[in-house]
Amino acid sequence: MSLPETFTVKVGEATPATGRRPSAGPVYRSIYAKDGLMELPQDIQSPWDFFSGAVKKYPTNRMLGRRQVTDGKAGEYVWQTYEEVYQKVMRIGSAIRSLGVEPGAHCGIYGSNCPEWVMAMQACNSQGICYVPLYDTLGANAVEFIMDHAEISIAFVQESKIKSILAVVPKCTAHLRAIVSFGDFTSEMKTEAKKFGVSCFSWEEFSSMGKQDYKLPNKCKEDICTIMYTSGTTGDPKGVIITNRAIIAGIMTTEHLLKETDKVFTEEDSYFSYLPLAHIFDQVIENYCISKGASIGFWQGDIRYLMEDVQVMKPTIFCGVPRVYDRIYTGINMKIQSGGMIAKHLFQYAYNYKLANMRKGLKQHEASPFFDKIVFSKIKEGLGGRIRLMIAGAAPLPGQIEEFMRVTSCSIVVQGYGLTESCAGCFTSIANVFSMIGTVGPPVTTIEARLESVPEMGYDALSDMPRGEICLRGHTMFSGYYKRPGLTEEVFSDGWFHTGDIGEWQPNGTMKIIDRKKNIFKLSQGEYVAVEVLERAYMQSPLVASVWVYGNSFESFLVAVVVPETQALEEWAAPNNKAGDFAELCIDPKARSYIQDQLNQTGKKLGLRGFEMLKAIYLEPVPFSIEKDLITPTFKLKRPQLLKYYKDRIDQMYKDAKEGRTAP
Repeated sequence: MSLPETFTVKVGEATPATGRRPSAGPVYRSIYAKDGLMELPQDIQSPWDFFSGAVKKYPTNRMLGRRQVTDGKAGEYVWQTYEEVYQKVMRIGSAIRSLGVEPGAHCGIYGSNCPEWVMAMQACNSQGICYVPLYDTLGANAVEFIMDHAEISIAFVQESKIKSILAVVPKCTAHLRAIVSFGDFTSEMKTEAKKFGVSCFSWEEFSSMGKQDYKLPNKCKEDICTIMYTSGTTGDPKGVIITNRAIIAGIMTTEHLLKETDKVFTEEDSYFSYLPLAHIFDQVIENYCISKGASIGFWQGDIRYLMEDVQVMKPTIFCGVPRVYDRIYTGINMKIQSGGMIAKHLFQYAYNYKLANMRKGLKQHEASPFFDKIVFSKIKEGLGGRIRLMIAGAAPLPGQIEEFMRVTSCSIVVQGYGLTESCAGCFTSIANVFSMIGTVGPPVTTIEARLESVPEMGYDALSDMPRGEICLRGHTMFSGYYKRPGLTEEVFSDGWFHTGDIGEWQPNGTMKIIDRKKNIFKLSQGEYVAVEVLERAYMQSPLVASVWVYGNSFESFLVAVVVPETQALEEWAAPNNKAGDFAELCIDPKARSYIQDQLNQTGKKLGLRGFEMLKAIYLEPVPFSIEKDLITPTFKLKRPQLLKYYKDRIDQMYKDAKEGRTAP
């Protein structure tokens, strides 16, 4: 298949700046949608149609699997077929309705990826009920907030999360009718919930309440499939409304993209499920797998056994966030470096040879079959031996890691960019197009995109190298924020959704993510960080006058520049036999360690999570000032300017933290 020289077509002109809005660049579409955005099938009304259709077509195919645990030891995967899962889903759906929960109501799902999570989701789909993922990584009170805000009627909960749910039940009784455990309930827990009028059921108890021959309801008038909560600009969760149409568009986009690269999923494929089902990325991928009759195997839920699970399951499809690929990359390199000199030279020769051929345009499997067999097959075996497609998402994948995985994994590697609001991917790279390394590819076939200038950050969408905020419209877009019309209006303008991410169009029509307009970003492992929330938390320490927290999508941890309180640092110095003026104390390693420990203790007391802690800090004796252009007249931090001013310090902190050293 011949590939185009550029992967986008212009379908709309640029617009100049007005008094109300900055300038915006031309509107672009994928070359594969040059005549119009991809039409959605009329016979598919919801994700339920994909599942029920797959049951009819592939009833005996393996669908959901988990490792059998005997005497505390995990063994081989045990599978349920599509027909077996369907029968259980129908009973769960019937049981939901038996409690008086009607189509259009909301049920929560809380826990790690497992077969019960998917069955609860499909049971909701079967009844026209909106499912709402619950998770606590948005803050200590997030579960309580979501339960109340989304008016949850029934909560399906992993056994290990039941105590967390019971703790918020007293404040969520207005709508909550029942809690269903993925496993069992103790009698004490049932008694506790009953005090507040909430019933509790084990998975088997609840399933037995349903009817096997329950008649499915007519299509629900309300077309909301799910509400997915993400971080808001202040750290408060915001509910993203995803319609059935948007989910269908996301699934069909995945199908179309893979068809263009000859990598469409089949019933022979198997997918390893470990990325949170509470996030849209994994939901779209798993729904696509289901639509094709493929198998989904779940991890044990423990990161220590992640690669062991992969090797036992032997999937053909693997999705990961940059942090996971970074671990694979680092682990492989460590093995290479610990090998003999001959082995290292052979690996490097094979790597350079295959890389050169891929740069010439040869496809991954054509670039060096010989070295794939004698050198790189060992890396493929480490991932189970059957991987044929690797997908990266959630945050940008560093170029050197993407190149390494493309050369050594013996599989296709693609990466994409998307948001919950765009129902997962809105840009995705094309397989075997080597020039797309370092980019997220062109727009998908259901989306149009343009850049809007951001003058205050120096980004011009009309320049020779167009840069600006990425704006989107199309079939996969969300329909608004639940119960927050003001916030919905804020992010939409003239029909365009403003992502807050800064992109740069490449000459071949692909997009490169280069910055973030707002102060929320993802770390490399896919966790959202709301830095203003963290800064407010750390500022509660009496030891500091100012804090600037920094992180980016290529790193897995946070660092900070801290201006200490002069008196507090000097009071610490006296009993610790530290002499010198304030500036000298700020460069003392023990002083820096003390301040960092105290800040992290403050963070823990305020409920910050592990990835929100500071791995390294730099003590700045001179306060941030307007004169240095580091703060505004109202004392707000000017983040791009702070990064430019402290870039060398930031780079050094990351380098030293990774090497286990204290920054000078």
